[in-house]
Amino acid sequence: MRKFNIRKVLDGLTAGSSSASQQQQPQQHPPGSREPEIQETLQSEHFQLCKTVRHGFPYQPSALAFDPVQKILAVGTQTGALRLFGRPGVECYCQHDSGAAVIQLQFLINEGALVSALADDTLHLWNLRQKRPAILHSLKFCRERVTFCHLPFQSKWLYVGTERGNIHIVNVESFTLSGYVIMWNKAIELSSKSHPGPVVHISDNPMDEGKLLIGFESGTVVLWDLKSKKADYRYTYDEAIHSVAWHHEGKQFICSHSDGTLTIWNVRSPAKPVQTITPHGKQLKDGKKPEPCKPILKVEFKTTRSGEPFIILSGGLSYDTVGRRPCLTVMHGKSTAVLEMDYSIVDFLTLCETPYPNDFQEPYAVVVLLEKDLVLIDLAQNGYPIFENPYPLSIHESPVTCCEYFADCPVDLIPALYSVGARQKRQGYSKKEWPINGGNWGLGAQSYPEIIITGHADGSVKFWDASAIMLQVLYKLKTSKVFEKSRNKEDRPNTDIVDEDPYAIQIISWCPESRMLCIAGVSAHVIIYRFSKQEVVTEVIPMLEVRLLYEINEVESPESEQPPPLSTPVGACSPQPIPPQSHPSTSSSSSDGLRDNVPCLKVVFGNCNGIAMVDYLQKAVLLNLGTIELYGSNDPYRREPRSPRKSRQPSGAGLCDISEGSIVPEDRCKSPTSGSSSPHNSDDEQKMNNFIEKVKTKSRKFSKMVASDIAKMSRKLSLPTDLKPDLDVKDNSFSRSRSSSVTSIDKESREAISALHFCETFTRKADSSPSPCLWVGTTLGTVLVIALNLPPGGEQRLLQPVIVSPSGTILRLKGAILRMAFLDTTGCLMPPAYEPWKEHNIPEEKDEKEKSKKRRPVSVSPSSSQEISENQYAVICSEKQAKVISLPTQNCAYKQNITETSFVLRGDIVALSNSICLACFCANGHIMTFSLPSLRPLLDVYYLPLTNMRIARTFCFTNNGQALYLVSPTEIQRLTYSQETCENLQEMLGELFTPVETPEAPNRGFFKGLFGGGAQSLDREELFGESSSGKASRSLAQHIPGPGGIEGVKGAASGVVGELARARLALDERGQKLGDLEERTAAMLSSADAFSKHAHEMMLKYKDKKWYQF
Repeated sequence: MRKFNIRKVLDGLTAGSSSASQQQQPQQHPPGSREPEIQETLQSEHFQLCKTVRHGFPYQPSALAFDPVQKILAVGTQTGALRLFGRPGVECYCQHDSGAAVIQLQFLINEGALVSALADDTLHLWNLRQKRPAILHSLKFCRERVTFCHLPFQSKWLYVGTERGNIHIVNVESFTLSGYVIMWNKAIELSSKSHPGPVVHISDNPMDEGKLLIGFESGTVVLWDLKSKKADYRYTYDEAIHSVAWHHEGKQFICSHSDGTLTIWNVRSPAKPVQTITPHGKQLKDGKKPEPCKPILKVEFKTTRSGEPFIILSGGLSYDTVGRRPCLTVMHGKSTAVLEMDYSIVDFLTLCETPYPNDFQEPYAVVVLLEKDLVLIDLAQNGYPIFENPYPLSIHESPVTCCEYFADCPVDLIPALYSVGARQKRQGYSKKEWPINGGNWGLGAQSYPEIIITGHADGSVKFWDASAIMLQVLYKLKTSKVFEKSRNKEDRPNTDIVDEDPYAIQIISWCPESRMLCIAGVSAHVIIYRFSKQEVVTEVIPMLEVRLLYEINEVESPESEQPPPLSTPVGACSPQPIPPQSHPSTSSSSSDGLRDNVPCLKVVFGNCNGIAMVDYLQKAVLLNLGTIELYGSNDPYRREPRSPRKSRQPSGAGLCDISEGSIVPEDRCKSPTSGSSSPHNSDDEQKMNNFIEKVKTKSRKFSKMVASDIAKMSRKLSLPTDLKPDLDVKDNSFSRSRSSSVTSIDKESREAISALHFCETFTRKADSSPSPCLWVGTTLGTVLVIALNLPPGGEQRLLQPVIVSPSGTILRLKGAILRMAFLDTTGCLMPPAYEPWKEHNIPEEKDEKEKSKKRRPVSVSPSSSQEISENQYAVICSEKQAKVISLPTQNCAYKQNITETSFVLRGDIVALSNSICLACFCANGHIMTFSLPSLRPLLDVYYLPLTNMRIARTFCFTNNGQALYLVSPTEIQRLTYSQETCENLQEMLGELFTPVETPEAPNRGFFKGLFGGGAQSLDREELFGESSSGKASRSLAQHIPGPGGIEGVKGAASGVVGELARARLALDERGQKLGDLEERTAAMLSSADAFSKHAHEMMLKYKDKKWYQF
């Protein structure tokens, strides 16, 4: 679980509402004793829920567009999402309401607008001149399916090709159809006996806007004269066409075909192509046609002033290249480069220096949109290196299995992680700057450091800097390295195909102050890491075997999630020959099963069999108990007898420490105590090998049951929530017992550990002073307290044993315990004690060592001897309710039933506006916050239904009103529940549109202008306007005004203030223009004066001269 260090002393907490809530809530004080009233500052007006930003690679991309003047990239997806990228840090996410796939995107170049064509035959015009783009107009085609769109540069008329082979023309300003239609039968006339198929390409001749090139799927291409409304030329080829591209001079064009060929045509010779190329076909000796290849899906034809043109294509590989990766082929002169990609190519675009189609294109880069990545290739450098991608698109490099979010971290933490992560950067990238650099950053009103940690299926852990609504990777840690065998040269590489993920991270627990990280993996292993700025490689990592009790005849069950969504077991940490029963908690509390090294430098973990506590300084097992044994004689349940089990090792015994008490060496900032599943071997190498083998076999067994478990879970989630109690007995995959193989008879005895919290508080009712202890929460709603007796600091801490004993204190709540925290007498959150981080790999003086060994709690909690009379509060949140319990009396001070029909998935105690609150996310989609300690409801908003387990597994709240979850397998959605952040969001967002001068059009040259060469312009208004072509049929398409007209002004201008600012700006511009005019007038006057003066002087000079004197 996360640890928060709230440095601000929270004083003067107000609110008259705590007394009101005291009337509602049943108070359980003994007569005569009165709880001191704590004033609360948080009110419901401090809360508002809104999405902030979405990070990561667009899930299932389908379309790509680029504005060469604004330098903005747009990506559309199959779910109707639109992602816009400018310079690193300027990103935007929009969503089409219909959710239909985006089939094509077209920028209105340098206009701050974008047209999107969707699979449901709608066109939308997006206004990008505001921070949150909105739709201005929509057009829904009723009788035809849209297949291709083309918008010429600096034109307001959009050509729309359809499945029937017709072309309609849309006025982009009003989003209405022109009466001008190019019908397929007029276009092909008698050249073909059958229908030519859908329109797959439309483009106008770069040198003559009046000529339109139309490509039909069947292989027919038509050059249409817009003025005379007839076809000039028709070009036919036997193979289907996928794409067409012009040479900038407008005399040639190139087509790509389904048999892997490219055909180059001269515009004036339609009989046959000038050249036919099969880039990847084997040339046969007899002059026969090369063997057919796979279709070339797209081709681009780009020219350069100095040198050969570039022909860039995707696809076209020969059929015998089985297993070869998707390729992009770059043909430049006689050289052909084949660039292999990691994923299949969705689309690509060539970035050119000019937006004008009739000028030399001068291509400098190719942006390639892959299924799961975005790659930018530098065309100007030899070898075509790729640019280093500055966007955070690698979240899904390995599937994300858990997330943690930390806001308001120590200031020096991000630089420390960045400096270590900088060494991991790959080499060999292009030396040029990232060319997509449009837009401007927002003004970061929030300056506190934020860190996101993601755990992945391959065992890697990534640290991200998430400050100021941006995201940047800081450091990547590979936990699987702990299990890698050092290979000898003679060893054959292992060819076993392992498709499971034995190292998948389930739970992450991190203390930002002490920089200690603890992870629990799917194969029942726990590893502890200590941060170090020095890179230290170690050969021997101390391993400690902890056998939590288990049954011999248990059926094996999946311990945790493989990459398909499966709920997170909360503490699967018992490496033993038979895997422990998994504990798929409905809470997805992805850090509850583990707690960090506070305050006694121990780690504790539990699962559905029991709990274990390890002192990782002494490398000793302190506690190893079954859940039932924690209760002692106070067990409230009548439990069924268990089947025979192996004898449990007594506390403190069972230590199999490989490093024989040596100082813990570190491997790349780690000092791991990893669970090992080899019970007998003492030989180090053998032991590690056994463990790795068991990890693999165990993960294979888990995967067999994954599918059925997912089906059960989804079935359960889709049922009405009031059926849930019955389902708990019938379907145990998502039930209270948290185990997919336990019968309902065994349900009560299957109590799992679901939450753990180390703290310094009152252990028993009679205590007069706080002492270190561990609070344990279970899935049956019980909270048990274990007392810890710590030796003094320094050398004694390493030599004397830690004494652990159950205290007998038991508290009860409804539902599984999710989260626990402690407040001091003023209602401030008590941060857990920790040892401040220091570099362990630098030798230090003995005196300094002595000092640093002493534990220094950075807590303002009442733990000093003068304050022992003061009380504390324990805040406990379960799946159903929350309680605030006064300590040491253990009276319930406040109680709140959070939900009756659903259950809480995630609960966190977080800091907000100099106060604290409890934030909960329920399975019914509600996000709720409650004040502390009185548990007054402050916010209850229906946000999103729990559609899949990914959301449940990754949802987490943090300080300052921030939260996040994995919205798709590749994207993180961040949201805020703070009113202040919602208000500041508009300022923080980046601007996509920035005023940029459009480059000058290329010169036509004297001779071209004289003899009619060069680009021919066309008055499209005259051709397509209502006056000449009439109105289009009303039944053809329906115009829908978008919300962007009103919303856009609101969003961009933030109300009247923005309007006034805009008006002022317009007045300023007008004033400036008037000023310019005045200056020009004055200049003309002065030049007129000078001219008249000069003329007068001339007149005087020649007035008296005779004609012969000149």
